Amino acid sequence: MRLVVLGDPVGHSLSPTIQQAAFDAVGIPGTYEARQVDVEAMSVAVAEMRDGVLDGANVTMPHKAVAARLADRLDAAAQRSGAANTWVRVDQDIVGHNTDVGGVSTVWKWAGLPVAAPVMVLGAGGAAAAALLALEGRRVHVSTRRAEAGAELLSRLGIGGAVVPWGSGIFGAVVVNGTPLGMAGEALPDGVLEGATGLLEMAYGSGPTPAALSMSAAGLPVATGPEMLLAQGAASFELWTGRRAPVNAMRSAMTAEMARRVRTGEAQLG
Repeated sequence: MRLVVLGDPVGHSLSPTIQQAAFDAVGIPGTYEARQVDVEAMSVAVAEMRDGVLDGANVTMPHKAVAARLADRLDAAAQRSGAANTWVRVDQDIVGHNTDVGGVSTVWKWAGLPVAAPVMVLGAGGAAAAALLALEGRRVHVSTRRAEAGAELLSRLGIGGAVVPWGSGIFGAVVVNGTPLGMAGEALPDGVLEGATGLLEMAYGSGPTPAALSMSAAGLPVATGPEMLLAQGAASFELWTGRRAPVNAMRSAMTAEMARRVRTGEAQLG
């Protein structure tokens, strides 16, 4: 099998590490590479999938909405969110999936985040949309720099929730960071984590984010960005192969690669 992750930038992605480890662990011959692409090159990748040059793809920032538009069909999560992060070829059709939605549910369990707590989702992009779909039925709040963006997101998804001012906290809530804040060491706005009962980071950077460090130091559960990457990546692997993902092997490879990058000073953004 030949697979790629498409994005811009993408050379620092940990996806090749975890997916190659999965292929090796189950004995499937395959390669998985990172490819930096613009919107035009996304169309080239679709054509390569139809021609059998590629067997599948992951899509990361900033092309998940483009991936949804280019697909012939979408699963329910991709349809509702307007974003696809996985392409699978079915006959001559390219089917777009959003494994971020299932990934949120999976990593929530892995981290032991509270299941009955209210939720505050930061952001209005594809990551925030995936989190809201995964947590549908909870008491949800959305916080964005532009208040109207949060209201528009809830309306588009058909999910009931409240919009709270950017920088505010909700006592007792699990905070879901669906923004890039923290990837380069930025802190979340003052007040966001005040009274929070847990944290889910949907992106990852050069190390633990300030928010993750703060919550962990307080003894509160944290779902990290790399664990989120692992959860959605395992779901993608299963879509491509029909095999159960070897999560332990994938996690071991990811952890080793992250440690190597820390030693060598390489970035891990994206």
